[in-house]
Amino acid sequence: MFARRFEELTELRVTRPEAVAEAAARRERRERPVGPGGRLMIVAADHPARGSLGAGDAPLAMADRRELLERLCAALARPGVDGVLGTPDVIDDLLLLDALDGKIVIGSMNRGGLAGASFEIDDRFTAYDAASIAAAGLDGGKMLLRLDDADPATARTLEACAHAVSELAAARRMAMVEPFCSHRAGPGGRVRNLLTPEAMIRAVSIASGLGNTSAYTWLKVPVVPDMERVMAASSLPALLLGGELRVDSALPAWQKALSLPSVRGLVVGRALLYPPDDDVAAAVDAAVELL
Repeated sequence: MFARRFEELTELRVTRPEAVAEAAARRERRERPVGPGGRLMIVAADHPARGSLGAGDAPLAMADRRELLERLCAALARPGVDGVLGTPDVIDDLLLLDALDGKIVIGSMNRGGLAGASFEIDDRFTAYDAASIAAAGLDGGKMLLRLDDADPATARTLEACAHAVSELAAARRMAMVEPFCSHRAGPGGRVRNLLTPEAMIRAVSIASGLGNTSAYTWLKVPVVPDMERVMAASSLPALLLGGELRVDSALPAWQKALSLPSVRGLVVGRALLYPPDDDVAAAVDAAVELL
C-alpha cells in the first residue's frame, strides 16, 4: 500500500506541482507549537540533504526515500510524537502524504556544509529561509552552527544564522539553533565536534546571543558530561539531539538531562528511524516514555 502511495508522489509532482502548496495550506496547525506540558518530541529527517546517509552500520541506510518516508510516517503516528524536522523535499513528501496534520513542522535551513567536504564549515543556507517557512505555515526553522576558530568560513555561517534568528523571530516562528565547537582532525582533516562540557558551554553561550532578539530561540544540544554546567550557560529552552547513539544506550543519559529545567524534549532522527531491530514504533515509544 505504501509503495503505491509513494508512486503517487512522483505523479503528483509531474502533473500537479501546486499540490504541495495546497497541502501546506490545508494542514491543520496547532494553536501553539508547545503544549501545556512544555515538552516536545520531534523526529529529525534532515540528514540526507547534507549527504549524510548512514545509520548504524549501514552507510546508505537513508538513501531509500520510500523506506525513509514509511519509517517517518510510522514514527509520526505514534502517541506523544509532536512533529518533524526536515528539508523541503522531505516536508513536501509528508505534506502530500497528509502525515503532518496537528504536528509541529520545523524546516531545516542550512544544508550547504556537505558532510566530509573541504567547505563543510561554510554551512550556507540552501534549503528553507524564514520567508518560505512562514509562507508554508511551518512552525520554525533549524540551523546548524559549527564554530571552528581556525576556519574563516565560521564568520559567514555565524552571520547567516544571526540573520535567520532575527527573521524567524519577526515572523513569530521558532529558531532552533544547533551549536558546536568544531575542528578538523584525523585522516583527511574531517570536521569533528568537540563534546566536552567546556566546548559546549562556549557554543551555547555564542548561540544564545545570535540575532536581534532571543525571544523565539531554542537550542538543540547533544548530551555531554556535566550537562548541569552546560545548561547553566543559558536561559533558553533546549532540546536534546540523538546523534548516532542507539536508543537503548542513550536512554539513561537522556533521562538524566531531561531532569534539568531548561531541557524541554528530544529531537532524534536515525536512532529512532533505524533502530538495530528495525522496530520503529518501539524505539519511538521508549523515547516518548521519558517525556
